[in-house]
Amino acid sequence: MGRYRREVTDLCIDADDVRRAAQTIAGDIVHTPTSPSKTLSLLTGVDVFVKFENLQFTASFKDRGAANKLRGLDEVQRDAGVIAVSAGNHAQGVAYHAGRLGIPATIVMPTSAPFTKVGHTEALGATVIQEGATFSEAVTVAERVALERHLTWVHPYDDPAVIAGQGTVAVELLTDVADIDTILIPTGGGGLLAGIATYARAVSPEIEIVGVQSEVYPGMVAALAGRSLEVTSTDTLADGIAVKTPGTRTVPIVRALVDDVITVPEAAIERSVSMFLEIEKTVAEGAGAVGLAALLEHPDRWRGRRVALVLSGGNIDTRVLASVLMRELVHSGRITSLRIAVPDLPGKLAPIVTALAAVGANVIEIDHRRLFDPISARSTNVDVVIETRDRHHAAAAKAAIQAAGYRVEPNPI
Repeated sequence: MGRYRREVTDLCIDADDVRRAAQTIAGDIVHTPTSPSKTLSLLTGVDVFVKFENLQFTASFKDRGAANKLRGLDEVQRDAGVIAVSAGNHAQGVAYHAGRLGIPATIVMPTSAPFTKVGHTEALGATVIQEGATFSEAVTVAERVALERHLTWVHPYDDPAVIAGQGTVAVELLTDVADIDTILIPTGGGGLLAGIATYARAVSPEIEIVGVQSEVYPGMVAALAGRSLEVTSTDTLADGIAVKTPGTRTVPIVRALVDDVITVPEAAIERSVSMFLEIEKTVAEGAGAVGLAALLEHPDRWRGRRVALVLSGGNIDTRVLASVLMRELVHSGRITSLRIAVPDLPGKLAPIVTALAAVGANVIEIDHRRLFDPISARSTNVDVVIETRDRHHAAAAKAAIQAAGYRVEPNPI
């Protein structure tokens, strides 16, 4: 029995609910592939399989829970419409499936929600109300609107129909790939983890089920320990699972059926987003990449096992993605910035460029710094940004410049 598994008591759903959900939404969602990754397997020493939920229409597993909840509404509820609070994937999932089914949808989004997400939600046919500076304030607005207009709540994770819908990920995964030993699951409010655990534990009792969170936002870890989360920073790349208070329905399921919930550092999440794009040629948002981050952080824990990663979504801001990719090039030593002390005389730059060319380093930028650095008026600092194969190649480039007679330091900026 794992760290969190307890005797099963009265839980809000069972495996049959997940099976029925799979039948109910079969025509509404994409049966996403679960594919082996030879390269990730070689890198981690684990037999890796990736469940590509970023291939849903709205690029997130949230399509599943929204579709199942909406399919279960009666005629009165459908006519009146639904309401949800979200600044991201849940908003788009509800908007998309409500539009398909002809159900009026109202989405309350905080005023801080990115313009692109507001625009995407409106484009899918929902009415967007932007009120409240924070998510909690947006919930208060939504509660008022729901009462005034008699709208049905579609909760992002703490609803039996939503949990069962999210659990259909496991129905597909365990049908498509045999003998999975472990499933690593992104965890915020717990809907996806609870749904997968409900089905997987029933059909494969010995399978290891592990939730993964950012160490910046370990809401489920705190809830399982019986304490409230004290957030010291809200700055996480895994914003899709940055949930302070998990569900009252999901926590008991996780406590009863899940083996462990672990956290991973932000640096590992960044690296995983980059690796998914570079290796699998697929876009993962930060939340979707935490399973791979867990493998990178704990390579010995699952070595030699068959491990499924649920890539839960791919909705990442393009500017953030660009920053992540460039930062990974720096971290891996493929882009390096050097500061070189140079006499401020004609011809002194040429030997530097020649030395770099001789070792096959590519010069991306050169910047002379004469005015603001504390150096002699007869000298200049030259900041050079170079592209190399890896850290060893970067070190060779630095050594070549030093051999040409120059003092070289890492760029302090």
